[in-house]
Amino acid sequence: MQLELTTEQKKALLRTARLAIEERLFGKISGDYPDLSHKVFSEKCGLFVTLTKEGNLRGCIGYVEGVKPIREAVREMACEAAFHDPRFHPLQREEFPFIEIEISILTPLEEVHDVRQIEVGRHGLVMQRGYHRGLLLPQVATEYGWGREEFLNQTCRKAGMEPYCWENGAKVFSFEALVFGEREI
Repeated sequence: MQLELTTEQKKALLRTARLAIEERLFGKISGDYPDLSHKVFSEKCGLFVTLTKEGNLRGCIGYVEGVKPIREAVREMACEAAFHDPRFHPLQREEFPFIEIEISILTPLEEVHDVRQIEVGRHGLVMQRGYHRGLLLPQVATEYGWGREEFLNQTCRKAGMEPYCWENGAKVFSFEALVFGEREI
């Protein structure tokens, strides 16, 4: 992982994500946003914001590749995860105190030519064939206790393809992620 953040910088991003959701939920503008002027926040990286409630997924959306600076992407993806993840209804005010936020900042994608090089827990995966594309973050395989083959197959399913699509013409890409959440910091 190339990008490194201090604990204070991680806290600033997590606070920014929480304030963005709170602002949208309650309609109040907070002057308490952390200073994200440091040059590290202008980096364009893939970035996902994951929301959990009582340990269960409540929303997860992000950019696979760096299209916006981290300072912009974190606010936008926090709101997308809270209000526009199609797997869940929009976050409600009464849920807000129970939401935990996790941010994953991704390295650029690298095409995988030998699946034996994939390290479960270290690499995230993107599976792509035609218009089908799906991503699973590195922590997903660890959380579910998957081995490499199951991780590959689950990424195929996430992309809307059959298991073992990685043996049948789908392109496999890997990435690493700097992952941090409110629980750890």
